[in-house]
Amino acid sequence: QLILSMQAQGLAQRLSAIHCSRVLVGISGGLDSTLAILVAVEAFKILHLDAKGIYSITMPAFGTSQRTHDNAEELAKRLGVSFEEINIKETLLSHFKDIAHSPERHNLTYENAQARERTQVLMDLCSERNAIMVGTGDLSELCLGWTTYNGDHMSMYGVNVGVPKTLVRHLVAYCANTCSESEKVLQEVLLDVLDTPVSPELLPPEDGKISQKTEDLVGPYELHDFFLYQLLRCGFGPAKIYRLACRAFEGIYSKETIGKWLKTFCRRFFA
Repeated sequence: QLILSMQAQGLAQRLSAIHCSRVLVGISGGLDSTLAILVAVEAFKILHLDAKGIYSITMPAFGTSQRTHDNAEELAKRLGVSFEEINIKETLLSHFKDIAHSPERHNLTYENAQARERTQVLMDLCSERNAIMVGTGDLSELCLGWTTYNGDHMSMYGVNVGVPKTLVRHLVAYCANTCSESEKVLQEVLLDVLDTPVSPELLPPEDGKISQKTEDLVGPYELHDFFLYQLLRCGFGPAKIYRLACRAFEGIYSKETIGKWLKTFCRRFFA
């Protein structure tokens, strides 16, 4: 509760300082954007603002699954915020044509173009509506560079930048577990978000299911967040972090697995 309150107070103070009463959140049906919209709702309560001034925008593209799309829409409905859907597929196809990139080439260009287009849509809508864009990216993603430059790595106020991914999960679980009887459907949506694999959803689904799972690619967040804490909070070097991780995750991950992902963490963090 304290962490959620700190996040909400930070956003409320920012809105108050710049005399702004509207925010936009790109909502995907994933963990980070779910927490961001929950924080925005709390900030609006602090400022006694109408929740309809929170514009939740979902922007389906090539990798969006039906599950996350439906969760995003239901979450907005249950929280009483404004909801809009802007399909960006045609815009992306036009962009690929401009840069002579085949839509069949599912490389980094294909992925990053989607994230950058979403940010452009949100930023331009902010200008249109005199609002600010609330960023959804968390501390773990930023430290690992698991974010698109000039895309989801930027916003006008990021409420999750000090929150590691494992804590994001814990906070969403807390919100789900403290729902009242009248918020049963909201609780179900939050629990399904928690059960959904972490994914940027930038590659096409396979048989309607998420094909791109972040932790398969970049490593388990519980390990990375452990490394992050020991490095940033304690100032320990890789050798000591490795020894501590082997003790902390004994019986969960092998020493070889811990070593592999620690090397990935160090390479990505310092790059």
